[in-house]
Amino acid sequence: MAAGHPPMIDVGLPHRYDVEVVALVVSAVHRYDGRPSGAVPDPAADRVDRAEVRAGHGVVGDRYAGKAAHRDAALTVLAVESLDALAAELGVPAFDAAATRRTVVLRGAEVEALRGVEFALDCGEGPVRLRGGRPANPCAWMDVVLAPGAHRGLRGRGGVRCAALSDGVLRVGPAVLHSAVELDPARAGEVVRPAVRARPAPGNGTLG
Repeated sequence: MAAGHPPMIDVGLPHRYDVEVVALVVSAVHRYDGRPSGAVPDPAADRVDRAEVRAGHGVVGDRYAGKAAHRDAALTVLAVESLDALAAELGVPAFDAAATRRTVVLRGAEVEALRGVEFALDCGEGPVRLRGGRPANPCAWMDVVLAPGAHRGLRGRGGVRCAALSDGVLRVGPAVLHSAVELDPARAGEVVRPAVRARPAPGNGTLG
């Protein structure tokens, strides 16, 4: 176990990874509402060191908390490696992770592999259980707050929307991620393309 990480706790999930919570963002309002225009919001405005999570509710004080439409997408989790890879591809300096407006930004986790998967994050105050859902697709604001081309470049690696399954606390710093599936941290910054449905061969499965 790496120094500074929480001790081993059995949460019933077979795979364990030492990770780092690079950034937490909790905001009562939408900063990137509508199409990009006017002044660019300060990415550090809603950056926090601690976030309280409630099962079935989300992050206390966040704009999505308690909203029925966001019950299965109350938090968003992103791999900072996606941002690092994108910055390198665009030839620009490293991005401020908080500018993405993702609730949790992790280092050391293959976040995109958590779609449809139950996992837990333990930042030293006990595991917070989450369930990954649909992709957190980037919005057009990324071209403004990160760099031109970021909107397109983050597709397929913009993070995962998650449901909160238990109460708990998340903190910036060392953490442990428990996952129901095996992850490959070396692939954390890679783009994940949606599966392409195979087309039926001509004359197969059709009625004349």
